[in-house]
Amino acid sequence: MAEPVLRLSQVSHSYWQGRTEVPVLVDVDLALTAGETVALVGPSGAGKSTLLHIAGLLETPSAGEVALAGQVVLAGRDGTRTRLRRTHLGFVYQNHHLMPEFSALENIMVPLRLAGLPPRVARVRAGELLDRVGLGARGSHRPAALSGGEQQRVAIARAVANQPKLLLADEPTGNLDTGAAAGVTDMLVDLVRATGLAALVATHNPEVARRMHRGVRLESGQLCPWAPEALLNSPAAGRAPTEQEPT
Repeated sequence: MAEPVLRLSQVSHSYWQGRTEVPVLVDVDLALTAGETVALVGPSGAGKSTLLHIAGLLETPSAGEVALAGQVVLAGRDGTRTRLRRTHLGFVYQNHHLMPEFSALENIMVPLRLAGLPPRVARVRAGELLDRVGLGARGSHRPAALSGGEQQRVAIARAVANQPKLLLADEPTGNLDTGAAAGVTDMLVDLVRATGLAALVATHNPEVARRMHRGVRLESGQLCPWAPEALLNSPAAGRAPTEQEPT
């Protein structure tokens, strides 16, 4: 079996309110394989964002182990964590965080230039990504001239520009209407399948969750398998096989 792109083993995390310890995550186990999309659901305040931050090496768990692309990430290794975030991780949030003074193409070029690609190479790569997300004709438009769904497509293209192994998305369709949310989600699933990265998508939207390969639910700090009535991209529907089918 292939090495998981992400593995969380017995991950626990707590916050402190004065002298009171407040547990958020309790013995969480999770593994994602290449080409797999996983919906992360649960009530508000359940700790979904905390789980994403730990998976994205933005927070260190109180206990347990995080492994990314087969490498165990140790606490206190800030240089290693920064390097892995830059080379292996892409982030998408509810708010697209595009730079308003830059065009769609230029927004996607930013991480490519930061990675050291020459301007001409970065421009070609950004143009290819715009085509892939269906915005090839909109590259010169600034964010204000794009719809909400188009802005989020640009944000996703920017997140995968440096070919990460794992995409972490926190309510990526939360600000979109039903039609735009469906289009963005289908595009994200197709992009994951085409590029072979893995994606963990936190969402409150059951229609978004249904388009993932499988789902997990976070409640009372613990993670368990979860699925709505039907997962459109489940192995049973003929899409990419996964390490663990929903039950």
